[in-house]
Amino acid sequence: MVKLFVGGFPLDIDELNLAMLIAPYGDIETLKIVRDKKTRVCKGYAFVEMKTREGADEVMFALHDSPMGKNKLSVKEVFESAISKSNDTGPVATYQKVSRDIKSEKVKRPRRPSS
Repeated sequence: MVKLFVGGFPLDIDELNLAMLIAPYGDIETLKIVRDKKTRVCKGYAFVEMKTREGADEVMFALHDSPMGKNKLSVKEVFESAISKSNDTGPVATYQKVSRDIKSEKVKRPRRPSS
């Protein structure tokens, strides 16, 4: 399976219309339009898993930079190194602790005189 990012489509599109746009170029395994959690409004991008590499290449070749409404579609491959294999919710952020020098401690400002 090859995972694709599809962005730039109108916000009123639904899964069926997006599938009808992509299906002529290859077999779709899964399709998920990303929506706002509270309002359920489409954010304008989706993730599509294609069954074969050839189908994914056909979709990228045919639909990337093609006009759709006021925007141009963006179709790119999503690489597995950007996605956590143990966490299906999306990319995993890594944080690194930053240490301060002793000299860079916060300097206290003088208080204003009370009036």
